[in-house]
Amino acid sequence: MAAENTTAIVLRTIEFSETSLVVTLLTRDFGQVAAIAKGARRPKSSFEGSLDLLAVCRVVLIRKSNDALDLLTEAKLQRRFRGAEKSLDRVYAGYYIAEMLRLLTDNHDPHPELYDLATSALGQIDGTGNPALALLGFDTAALRLLGHAPSTRGCVDCGRTVSDAGRISFAPIAGGVVCRDCRIRQHSVMNVGRPTIDHLERLLAPHTRLPIEVPSTVYREMRGLISRYIQAILGSTPRMQSYLPARMEPVE
Repeated sequence: MAAENTTAIVLRTIEFSETSLVVTLLTRDFGQVAAIAKGARRPKSSFEGSLDLLAVCRVVLIRKSNDALDLLTEAKLQRRFRGAEKSLDRVYAGYYIAEMLRLLTDNHDPHPELYDLATSALGQIDGTGNPALALLGFDTAALRLLGHAPSTRGCVDCGRTVSDAGRISFAPIAGGVVCRDCRIRQHSVMNVGRPTIDHLERLLAPHTRLPIEVPSTVYREMRGLISRYIQAILGSTPRMQSYLPARMEPVE
């Protein structure tokens, strides 16, 4: 089969043999792929330094037509993730993005806009951006791009517009806001402030780009809402979710 070129983010590496690695990549053109990098563990490997976690690379793949691993024949480093040089919070933020990309995407299902979003978020985390806001912006935009955006106006049960009350019911399992009459039929409901829903609606808009701005008074409640919603979508709690910033700390 012919070799194909694309850019990729390294999401995970697993030792395959004494000399090789199995690498999970999010590629811009082919979606998530699992590929074997033969000889990547050798001291003088041509892959040296390019397959570190969260590195952005230009790769050459020989893609397989069945369930077999693709073959990674070349990887040239474009950008290394340097969050560890700055703070543990930035390392955890990078790891969280890697986990979300693995859990939310399917093999060989390309989402170029999601790839661009991920590289932008990693740039914020790796640079001088606020990691808490970078993750919140990444999560909300990723939900929209993947078709999982929650309802913020119409009740997900009956369809009626939810009133502009001071506190609003949000049902993660049902997929968004619910009116007072339908709340009783939901299995799990959060009670959040109107400003939280208003800011969530703004972040879900197609024109929103990183970096985002959210008041510190709204961040904690919105972070909890998005985390609960992602749990409902996945049916489990991501490992790195417990390391997310509970508060929006100022950037030093």
